[in-house]
Amino acid sequence: MKSAAKPRDRDTPHPEPADRLAPDDAWLDEVIACLAAGKAVRREFAEGGRLHIDRPLPFLCVFVAGAKQAVVAREITQSNASYLIAPHAAAAAPVIAAVGRVIQERLGAFFVLEYGELDHDDPPARDAPYQPPFTIEVVASKEPAAQAAAKAFLGAVSTIEGKFRTAHMDLLEPPPKEQADDAPLTTFPGISVRFAPIYRETGTERIYPELRERLIANIFDAGLEALAAATASTTDIRVSTHRAFGRKTFVETVTRTDRAIDEIAGSFDFLLAVTPINSDAAWAEFVSSRHQVAPRLLYRPLTLEVEAAKKKLFSVGFEHLEDPLLYALYREKQQELDLQLSMISAREGRTFVEFGRALYGPVEAKLLDVATDILAQTQNRVSKPGQKPAIDAVDSAYIRNRAQVMVSTYKRQYADFNASVELRDDIPAGLLVSRSQLLIARSTAMSRNRVEALLNHEIGVHLLTYFNGSAQGLRLFRSGLAGYEGMQEGLAVFAEYLSGGMTLARLRLIAARVVACAAMLSGAVFPETYRLLVDQHRFQPDDAFNIVLRIYRGGGLAKDAIYLRGLVQLLAHLAAGGSLDPFWMGKIAASHFTAMQELSLRGLLSAPAVRPIFLDDAHARSRLDRARAGITPLDMIAE
Repeated sequence: MKSAAKPRDRDTPHPEPADRLAPDDAWLDEVIACLAAGKAVRREFAEGGRLHIDRPLPFLCVFVAGAKQAVVAREITQSNASYLIAPHAAAAAPVIAAVGRVIQERLGAFFVLEYGELDHDDPPARDAPYQPPFTIEVVASKEPAAQAAAKAFLGAVSTIEGKFRTAHMDLLEPPPKEQADDAPLTTFPGISVRFAPIYRETGTERIYPELRERLIANIFDAGLEALAAATASTTDIRVSTHRAFGRKTFVETVTRTDRAIDEIAGSFDFLLAVTPINSDAAWAEFVSSRHQVAPRLLYRPLTLEVEAAKKKLFSVGFEHLEDPLLYALYREKQQELDLQLSMISAREGRTFVEFGRALYGPVEAKLLDVATDILAQTQNRVSKPGQKPAIDAVDSAYIRNRAQVMVSTYKRQYADFNASVELRDDIPAGLLVSRSQLLIARSTAMSRNRVEALLNHEIGVHLLTYFNGSAQGLRLFRSGLAGYEGMQEGLAVFAEYLSGGMTLARLRLIAARVVACAAMLSGAVFPETYRLLVDQHRFQPDDAFNIVLRIYRGGGLAKDAIYLRGLVQLLAHLAAGGSLDPFWMGKIAASHFTAMQELSLRGLLSAPAVRPIFLDDAHARSRLDRARAGITPLDMIAE
């Protein structure tokens, strides 16, 4: 371990006299009283100072500098559940001492983690062939807790994959008292972390945004590792992961940001905006052309001003959320909404399909193989085109009545399950969920034995996760985390299987959507894709038309490949020992499991307000056990 000649400057000294910057005795007395009673604290003081403690924890993160200095170190500090922002060491010291005494008496230990930035970075030359390491300095006091924290911090930083520059780390000892320029910030055990300001261009005020976000997320996480190690070495407090030491409360800015994003997400219905309103007339037109000419598709007029919505979307700031995880989730959602708005703006235009490819992804070769294999293995089990099998069909009125019964069942379990069911003439045959509404096309007819399974798809998954997401406190979980749709649709299709309603025709339809989507993305026109389904895969003409209509709506929508993709991902998740429970908490993707786990550990998410009623059935539980043992989509077909 190296010895520091003297402590690093805590940025530029403030011109104000120290006694005007420090909190007064009355302010400290109020803080001490709150902490002694186990209450949360969020108090401001002079020159932008703030103390935030959302629950008693055996540590305090500290940042000492002016408001415009070392902005990343400041953001890392205030991302923690317990932190102090102070304009000067003279203001920080009495607060740390007062808080430390109360916390140490209450929890038996107290630790300080101070963040700051080095004065400058030594960047590479503009024409340098490689990116040199950047410096991170850690000064640790001699107590075991500080040594454990320093070791954990350095270990965490060393595992960070440097996309741009890796870290060169120096572990330093505090300077001897006689060599120190000023009094130590605290006498409690602690470490001080300083890093080079690689997020900004040397000599200018320009910021590298992506590098800034990475730096905040990585050093914040390493800091939590250090705090967990210090806590474990001095207390009996144990946590399953260092992330459990994150914040357990949202600041008011999070709520405002969440409401703003939800307002924008709720200002338009993407699927209704790109779904044609003349499907019956389009089918008649297509038939009259002998299936040679793509029909004209008509859409409802837009009430949305896309440019105004985008301006509002990008006026929402995330810099004051004080939580790197939430920052990342809202940024992802912002980007997803931007793509949806771009698609609506490009409706019926050439760029629509490319925006859709960016939003939903291409049809990967492996997924196309799965879909093609399903169609090939089931082809001899279906009727020839033109030979419509007889079914025990029911109409839209029957489906609506069954849907209302199911909604009432959920509402008895959870009073806020306020879903509505509506018959519509302006959507193609089938069912569609729009936020809290179930929309049923009046032209819909289906086999009676498919009704409950399809309602479990729409109500038991889509509406249930909407209302469970609403109950989480953040509306983001009801409108959906970015990229949630694939797993959500896979889960909904899986609900049909658990309900005993996965038929041969249904699985073939889901596979056909993938094949048709791949053809569309490869440049095939409407009639070509239609003939592919009828001639090669033996679909009935009207069924093939409905599939192709969905694929080519808006100008070419790549969404329909996500049903089979999500189902395959879900089956793999279950076979690997994964749980379904997190999926009921809101609209999420499998990639959000780690985030959901962390938010749950921090107490920011609650258990689902209501669970799917189909899981109460013994046959459903048996099918779920079978899926956990490992099955393919073809194994899901009901005999």
